[in-house]
Amino acid sequence: MRAAGLEKFHTPLVVEEVEIEEPRAGEVLVRLAASGVCRSDLHVQEERSPVGHVPMVLGHEGAGFVEQVGPGVGGVAPGDPVVIALYGPCGTCDDCRAGDIADCWSQTRQNNALGLMPDGSTRLSLRGQPVRPMVGSGSLAEYSVVREAQVVKIHPEIPLEAACLAGCGVTTGIGAALNIARVELGSSVAVLGCGGVGLNVVQGARIAGARRILALDTQSSKLDLAANLGATDGILIGPETDPVEEIQRRVPGGVDYAFEVIGRPQVVRQAFESTRAGGTAVMVGSPPAGESIPIDGRLLFSDRRLLGCTGGGNIPQRDVPRIMDLYRRGELKLEELIGQRLELDDVNRAFEALVEGELARSVVQI
Repeated sequence: MRAAGLEKFHTPLVVEEVEIEEPRAGEVLVRLAASGVCRSDLHVQEERSPVGHVPMVLGHEGAGFVEQVGPGVGGVAPGDPVVIALYGPCGTCDDCRAGDIADCWSQTRQNNALGLMPDGSTRLSLRGQPVRPMVGSGSLAEYSVVREAQVVKIHPEIPLEAACLAGCGVTTGIGAALNIARVELGSSVAVLGCGGVGLNVVQGARIAGARRILALDTQSSKLDLAANLGATDGILIGPETDPVEEIQRRVPGGVDYAFEVIGRPQVVRQAFESTRAGGTAVMVGSPPAGESIPIDGRLLFSDRRLLGCTGGGNIPQRDVPRIMDLYRRGELKLEELIGQRLELDDVNRAFEALVEGELARSVVQI
């Protein structure tokens, strides 16, 4: 198959022929139709991601059709339209058996994050060398072999170029608001960083019924899009702007919920300081490993909470269908997030757009 592979860090992707095996027991072969390109893909390219490994087929926001199933697969069949979820729970660990599927951190899920099957193998190879698919997906390719737990069947009327965004960005943003923070009706929310994930935090807060949604970003175009998706206030951040002051000027005392969606420790601190006493801050972005977050302990003493977030605390078989239902009812906007559509051969243009930071999402049509 043709796939967009990263052979060396800090280099462009190369679209070339990669060998792919047939699915084994409990696995599904998906013929991909579309894939979003997420900032996490860029972090792998820039050697800033703990899941990065070379050679690797990038992409983890994929949607397509089931092409073939391995022995024991009963939940999907050839021809079914599916979204490839960010991960697939193991189903057998203590957390899964207790129903706490979102917190499954079994060896199966850890291998999934590293692009490996439960036994540590991969179904991809290039010139005889094993190739890992990013977080078990590798969706910037014509095909992907994934565990059955990682595919979610969707309604056939949903366009796959929109559905693919539920693989990561939409699920993470919506989940941060609904699953992690559990934004309440009539509350106030600040979203620091309005890229592909932050814009979906805005949508999640709107769906939850937040009364006031403050969107903060350095790009006015993203604030315009945030307004279209539900933000009530747009705050353009410049070199001299203090986000905490701007938020508290609009919402005296601070907001009920603040979300950091950039991955910078200082912005996590700003989000935390923007909350009221008893408020909640959620770190959605992924800061560099080893960096500390400077928090004034006196603010924690005021019953504030600082929460982490991995993938929006999502459970694939629960959250992807919920997102698709919201989209079909017109409560969730997906097409509006797509800034450009590209062919696989032009995939590096999507990474250039990520560096420039002006688009919410690029979608590669395969």
